[in-house]
Amino acid sequence: MSKIERESINFKLPKTLTLALRKAARELNTTATDLVIKGLHHVLGSVPGIENSVESRLHQLEEELQHLAGSIEVGADNGTDTRQLERLGNLEQKLEAIATRLSQIEGALAVLGQRQQTSPTRRQAFNYHPPQLELQPYTGENLAKRLGVDIATLTRERENNIPAEFESWCRRKDPSPVGWRFNSNSGLYHPIK
Repeated sequence: MSKIERESINFKLPKTLTLALRKAARELNTTATDLVIKGLHHVLGSVPGIENSVESRLHQLEEELQHLAGSIEVGADNGTDTRQLERLGNLEQKLEAIATRLSQIEGALAVLGQRQQTSPTRRQAFNYHPPQLELQPYTGENLAKRLGVDIATLTRERENNIPAEFESWCRRKDPSPVGWRFNSNSGLYHPIK
């Protein structure tokens, strides 16, 4: 992704707004410039020639995931179907895949940085630390996809092994590796760290 050229521009803002902007930037561990850019994207929408950064897109996905999780909790209290749980699981899988890919890219950049000759001015390494996501319970279909098996194999392994053996089998198959335990009351598979 090419770096977007930035131009310095001065604005006169009310002092209380400036103080609030700086305070929000500190609380969100970002810069006031990045908050202004996010606000402009919100007001202007998509602007030709401006790409959303990977971090920005990852943040948007995380916000959508949190919003979806909140609506599912409300829906669960109202007796909503498991369709939303499945959508949340799919979104979580996509977010995990993005975070994994970003980690791989970071590793490749680190290797390339070591190969380059060091210049008189030191460059700072790009260190991206993806947010640690808390795994939600999965349906059998979603867990089977995550483990790279079919639902019949997943069910057979769960039924033919004691819970500890099933968790161990899941850890070997899981990309993270996370163990999984079946809850017969909910019919969902819960992550075991």
